[in-house]
Amino acid sequence: MRQGEELPPLEIPITRTLIVAGAIASRDYQDVHHDAELARAKGSPDIFMNILTTNGLVGRYITDHFGPAAVLRKVAIRLGAPNYPGDTMVLTGTVERVDPAPGGETATVRVVGANGIGSHVTGTVTVTVPAGGAA
Repeated sequence: MRQGEELPPLEIPITRTLIVAGAIASRDYQDVHHDAELARAKGSPDIFMNILTTNGLVGRYITDHFGPAAVLRKVAIRLGAPNYPGDTMVLTGTVERVDPAPGGETATVRVVGANGIGSHVTGTVTVTVPAGGAA
């Protein structure tokens, strides 16, 4: 793990099932996350992904790269363009900082998730990786 390291991109197809399942799993029953007709009545062209699903996908992106022993210390994200069904979100990341930690290292990773209309999510993740635990 080194400053400036780029994580490989991760493409995530945005399906209706992913959006609805993420909303149900996070107990977010707002109609804009599962009912296309009501979402359109509220001005959206379709249902869209909630922030908790996005947060989980960002966490997955980091732990998939750094391994199962990686510990997420802080996830600070901001949403932008909605994730609608039929699009693809591509997550990318760059290690901004690496600091020693007891038994390993802690990194700050800048993460961007872009879809067909722009940046869906931007932010940073702080992750601690035990010595020998990085991918």
